[in-house]
Amino acid sequence: MAIPAEVRARAERLLDLHRGPRLLVLPNAWDAASARAFAAHPRCVALATSSAGCAAVLGYPDGELVPRDDMLDLVARIVRAVDVPVPADLEAGYGDRPDDAAETAIAALAAGAVGMNLEDGRAHPHAASGPLVPVAAHAAKVGAVREAALRLGVPFVLNARVDAYIREAGEPAGRFEETVTRANAYLRAGADSIFVPAVTDAETIGRLAAAVDGPLNVLGAPTTPPVAELERLGVRRLTVGSGPHRATLAQTARMASALLDDGTLGFLADSLPFADAQRLLGAGPDRP
Repeated sequence: MAIPAEVRARAERLLDLHRGPRLLVLPNAWDAASARAFAAHPRCVALATSSAGCAAVLGYPDGELVPRDDMLDLVARIVRAVDVPVPADLEAGYGDRPDDAAETAIAALAAGAVGMNLEDGRAHPHAASGPLVPVAAHAAKVGAVREAALRLGVPFVLNARVDAYIREAGEPAGRFEETVTRANAYLRAGADSIFVPAVTDAETIGRLAAAVDGPLNVLGAPTTPPVAELERLGVRRLTVGSGPHRATLAQTARMASALLDDGTLGFLADSLPFADAQRLLGAGPDRP
């Protein structure tokens, strides 16, 4: 498969952004319109997809229940909508074998994505907690993705996710060491960065940043320290996952209550003007 020069250039740009000097903030989009809205901000240098947000757009709950081709079709639409690099959240790579993850990475590149998340918490995909995939098994998937990208000559940015905290794997006292062990094994296998969701306290974040031998990605939450503090702690990448999409759903529920319970229309005053929404998607004004 020949990789277009513009995809290769975006991959190189994304990898450079992980090397500093500033923390990389990646908003998470869930469709072309949200991607355009984020990318319209002058400080947006890259954005990522949200697996949960994209799944919801397609009518599925999160958890790799969306057919891979459907997810990648949506990823391709997001990529085409913006001019910045886009890594995709592709969960556990759509399969248990290393070859499955490699095939997913190749398909992501074909869709124009220049990186992917690859999580190790899929041993029991529909459980909120439980044991993770064995370290060696996940490292093999990481290695397979890296080898596939090398064959194509693209610096595909692999963000290996460690789910010890978010899935509450094992005893709480052992989660830090488990996370560091896994993170460094995945980096040795070829990951470019490490994603540790569900850690929000500054002390643990700082310890992780110091102990992980590569760029650390944390997941933003209401209790996460602000960007300047995360940067001081040594974090290299911040994502917000499905948070913006869920905030939009909450606002939609409030609009439903105003319209259907109160019979009021004041919420429409906060909406983006129709012409601006059209321009955001590259068209001129039309009928309201």
